[in-house]
Amino acid sequence: MVAPRVRHQLDMVRALAITGDRVSFILEVDPARGKAMEPVRQAAEAAVGAVEGVASVSAVLTAHSATPSEPKEKGPPPELNFGKKKPAEPAEKRIPGIDSVIAIASGKGGVGKSTVAANLAIALTAQGKRVGLLDADVYGPNIPTMFGEGGRPRVTGAKGSERIEPLQRHGVRLMSLGFLLDKEQPAIMRGPLIAGILKQFLEQVEWGALDVLVVDMPPGTGDAQLSLVQTIDLDGAVMVTTPQDVSTGDVRRAIRMFERVNTRVLGVVENMAGYRCPHCGEDVAIFGHGGGERLAQEMDVPFLGRVPLDPEVSAAGDRGEPTALSAPDSPAGEALAAVAESLRETLEAAPARP
Repeated sequence: MVAPRVRHQLDMVRALAITGDRVSFILEVDPARGKAMEPVRQAAEAAVGAVEGVASVSAVLTAHSATPSEPKEKGPPPELNFGKKKPAEPAEKRIPGIDSVIAIASGKGGVGKSTVAANLAIALTAQGKRVGLLDADVYGPNIPTMFGEGGRPRVTGAKGSERIEPLQRHGVRLMSLGFLLDKEQPAIMRGPLIAGILKQFLEQVEWGALDVLVVDMPPGTGDAQLSLVQTIDLDGAVMVTTPQDVSTGDVRRAIRMFERVNTRVLGVVENMAGYRCPHCGEDVAIFGHGGGERLAQEMDVPFLGRVPLDPEVSAAGDRGEPTALSAPDSPAGEALAAVAESLRETLEAAPARP
């Protein structure tokens, strides 16, 4: 893009993706000019849409500080106030048509959080719920793979009021940055860029009427988690952990983070909880035993259940047919259905939200 007055390259375009006749890209701007750049976003969409052969265009406008601010004068180090000062209250904002929004979170990566999120979405659908799944794990958007890819979302509506139609697979409405990026394209983003994408996915996607919107969070306690609780009013968070101490210790910190932003922890799921040898039938606690349940007791939050370690769970996700769909009668499938039922009962028992 070129600035019309000074005629120099703006270097605003990020994550350009072209698939057939569909084009998507991100415009990264200075936060001081964020609102003023909305006409630029619209003009960029119009310009690309006018190119012969282009059927649809999606441009996302996000902001970050292009240059660091001047350092302040040296003085005593700031007090961190861990555990002393309460952070800002979470946003009191509901998404029209969606009854409940729950985050699936973990303290660290590699514990099967996205696998649990995908299977819970399908299991809740099988139990009669209208379910959407938002992949907020922008650095590792795996939901498209777990649902068999599925193409790109369609953009509808007049210029300036565009809406994004989520894809639908296995009865679940889906949105992920992975649908907008090429398969091998990395997601290189600063915190404010993540916040902008999440805000647009929550507010501009045409989710329709849903009983539950499941949000697959990135691991840890960073920008995405804070952006989510500041953008909408969450009904709660489900924490996923393996039984081992290195996982439960990180989840303990994540639970404290949600408590500090006044978000209810709906419960803990212990994933990879033992492996049954197919030859001798012996149960082997590869990652230890009972760590998730002990954590739930220590933190005084519900224990939603444990899911056994099964190589087929991983293989089913790679095929785009999660276990809750492809093998609901397997030990892992039954465990995931039980976790979904516990979660559903918890949500139904909660007081009605405004």
